[in-house]
Amino acid sequence: MEMLAFYYFLAFFLAFFLLSKRLFPKRKNLPPSGPLSLPIIGHLYLFKKPLHHTLARISSQYGPILLLKFGSRRVLHVSSPSVAEECFTTNDIVFANRPHFLLGKYLGFDNTVLAFASYGQHWRNLRRLTTHEIFSSTRLHMFSKIRTNEVHSLLQRLLGNSSKTVEMKSMFFDLTLNNMMMMITGKRYYGDNVGVLDKAKQFQELVEDMFGAGGASNIEDFFPLLKWVGFNGLEKKMVRLQRKRDQFMQELIEEHRMVRSQSKDEKSLIDVLLSLQEGDPKYYTDEIIIGIIQVLLTAGTNTTVVTMEWAMSLLLNNPEVLKKAQAEIDTIVGQDRLLNESDVAHLPYLHCIINETLRLYPAGPLLVPHESSEECTVGGFTIPRGTMLLVNQWAIQKDPKLWEEPTKFIPERMESTGGVREGYKFMPFGSGRRSCPGEGLAMRVVGLTLGSLIQCFEWERDDEELIDMTEGTGLTLPKAKPLVAKCKPRPAMLSFLSQL
Repeated sequence: MEMLAFYYFLAFFLAFFLLSKRLFPKRKNLPPSGPLSLPIIGHLYLFKKPLHHTLARISSQYGPILLLKFGSRRVLHVSSPSVAEECFTTNDIVFANRPHFLLGKYLGFDNTVLAFASYGQHWRNLRRLTTHEIFSSTRLHMFSKIRTNEVHSLLQRLLGNSSKTVEMKSMFFDLTLNNMMMMITGKRYYGDNVGVLDKAKQFQELVEDMFGAGGASNIEDFFPLLKWVGFNGLEKKMVRLQRKRDQFMQELIEEHRMVRSQSKDEKSLIDVLLSLQEGDPKYYTDEIIIGIIQVLLTAGTNTTVVTMEWAMSLLLNNPEVLKKAQAEIDTIVGQDRLLNESDVAHLPYLHCIINETLRLYPAGPLLVPHESSEECTVGGFTIPRGTMLLVNQWAIQKDPKLWEEPTKFIPERMESTGGVREGYKFMPFGSGRRSCPGEGLAMRVVGLTLGSLIQCFEWERDDEELIDMTEGTGLTLPKAKPLVAKCKPRPAMLSFLSQL
């Protein structure tokens, strides 16, 4: 009897122990949550645009690593280079996934494109494809003439508007989109020599819709239960945009497929992708090709445009820097020819200007979100599985503990490092295995364009007032007011500009 009572007691004790573990789980060492998190909405009540400013203010009060709630989503906000380094080194594979957003699905940011594909073999295949077939040094060199022609086209337009006020953002936008579409399709869609006008107009309307939707968000991403009660948000609009986009891209593919039936020359990226499709049609589907084109347009256009606009705004507000950059070009390149792309590598001060611009006004102030695939430890804290990671590089790159006079435009600060990442203080193209593969292309376009503008023209503000440097709202940190400026050709360069 005594042994039976002992077994009953032991069974009761084990049952109680297991039940208590389930009902009263041990509290994990989670990061601080910052301000009060309200039921259902979490911390969303605190947010004002731009989001990176709001998050930076919260971090300045509560610390560089915070576990916030965006509605039903758990978000790890990081504003410290050491913590960011831990995320992208020790936990790089854990944070290699992307969170899924409803809006992204309809803009083409899904598993068919590199930027938002789930981490795994499919992602590795896409990464290998973009690295070797799109952004390799060989491929970028192959398209260098396109970049030169588009920059020369911009110089021609500015020469025709000499001494007039010009709005620079639209000019940068035309240059960047034409450059990208010439690479992708071999055709221009803006300005002169656009080929088929109605096709160009159709593309321009599509681009306006895509970029207009790019800064939107869908409430269902944070409150998924709403989709079960008929709350559609942006879904209907996004479905229409997706169909319109896919139809246009499919027509481009069919045009190139027809031409390839007569000639196998790889004159554009679509030709390259169709060549891969011919070797492996089951994997390189039209859907994959459309996804790659879409992400090249959206990720590789606006980011470059805003960087060039911020850089020119900073130069106009700091004429001594502009003069120093001009002197460097005159010394190294001279005034007996136009600057070419190979010259840019030998212009260190120009690189300092670009890097300092990217520090002050990163095109992605919050790095593209990551998501933890399993529980991990960051900064000594437990990070649950399925947590979205937001690295606030805007806050890191303006931290007074890391940068002397962080709000000032001082290109010389970049001379000692050449812009190389220093303890994750500076990472304009992200870090880890999911860093931006298009860095080489972006730096070529920005370097050649800015260098050419500095070499060929004298620049001044539209009036005596400093250029307004107020940030606008959007995913790529636009200026609140587009840059307008005046330029006139430098006498020594006029003959070369007249021959373009």
